Parts: sequence; structure tokens; C-alpha cells
Amino acid sequence: MRDDDRFEISRAFDLLPHVAGASWAATWFRMSGQKSPSAEQFRAKVVEFFDTMDSLFESLPRDGAFADITRYIESRRSEERERILSGNNSEIEKRHRRYLDYG
Repeated sequence: MRDDDRFEISRAFDLLPHVAGASWAATWFRMSGQKSPSAEQFRAKVVEFFDTMDSLFESLPRDGAFADITRYIESRRSEERERILSGNNSEIEKRHRRYLDYG
């Protein structure tokens, strides 16, 4: 598979964890009155919301012309979950600090 075949999916995975996952997590903590969630709590909530997109990630056929891209999607999904949980996603960490400062 060529890099340009993955471009759009790659960009989506660059954005979805913090645009959707962290935004929903911050809203959840704000609405539940939790002013100071730990980094681990925030990351876990981000992953919880990120995982709600599983049906989107699994929406393409898994065979034929889609086999390579579906393997890539599964790999990126797993990689992003690990990056979030380990604290290696700088955008999630930035969102957590921002929530603590302004939440």
C-alpha cells in the first residue's frame, strides 16, 4: 500500500484522539464536577471516548482491496490507544494541563 493510500486515515488518527476523545473527556469531567482528575484518569477517559469510535474504525470491508487499509487502521488504533495511556500523546497531555488550569 502506498503512503498516499493511507493519508486521510493517518490524518484522522492524528486528530481524533484529542479533538474527539479529549474534548469529550474534558466535558465529562467538567459536567461531573471533577476539577482535578489525575493524568491517568484523564487518559483513561480519553481512551473510553476514543473507543466509542470502534464502529467507525471497523466500517470498511476487511478483505479484497480494503485488506491493507483495514490492517493499517487496526494498527494505528492500537498505537494511538497506547500513546494516550502511556502519556506519549502530547496533545492529550496538553489538554489535561489546560483542563487543570482552566476547567
